[in-house]
Amino acid sequence: MYYTYVLKSQKDYNLYVGWTDDLKARILAHNSGKVIATKPRTPLSLVYYEACLSKEKAIAREKYLKSGFGRKFLKSRI
Repeated sequence: MYYTYVLKSQKDYNLYVGWTDDLKARILAHNSGKVIATKPRTPLSLVYYEACLSKEKAIAREKYLKSGFGRKFLKSRI
């Protein structure tokens, strides 16, 4: 399984969208400062995720959630 996920910074309340094949390990990496993009924004909490059957679909979903329509979709869900 592949996952598209959304993290919310408890510091600045902004969202971060990504994808992974190991959700638990990826969240730990984010919160331990190993991901440069989110290091200054820790701690982060998982607020949304979707499971996908293929890597390509997870990446496509990530791109959608980063778009204007995707951000609007997330605001209605979170």
